[in-house]
Amino acid sequence: MIKEQSAGTVLFIKEADKNLFLLLHYPTGHWDFVKGKIENNESPEQTVIRETKEETGITSIEFINGFKEKIEYSFKFNGDTVQKKVIFFLAKTNTKQVELSYEHLDYVWLDFNNALNKITYENAKNILIKAKNYLEKVC
Repeated sequence: MIKEQSAGTVLFIKEADKNLFLLLHYPTGHWDFVKGKIENNESPEQTVIRETKEETGITSIEFINGFKEKIEYSFKFNGDTVQKKVIFFLAKTNTKQVELSYEHLDYVWLDFNNALNKITYENAKNILIKAKNYLEKVC
């Protein structure tokens, strides 16, 4: 079994008194958040900053203190089982323009209800719900 650790972010932008959440369309067909493998000597927060820049071109994000959620799942890759742990942070940006990397097919900024309907996996939907609830408490 292969073990991987990644970090990701529920990235949002405030627009007209509502939050819009960024979702990326992955080549395997699913819609999810920005995320990627934690590299050597990199903190999870550093991974989020790097991955956000690499996957979206967005370089200015502000972490919302106190939000940190973890998920675990496994999948098959080249016949091996991969056990993946992902730490998610909540971050705000003022940059709506996205420059997609080769790793994704499309992107969309959506309000909570539409984002919840668009996200493919249940664990990602749960992260979005927790992020929305957290934002309602702190903002």
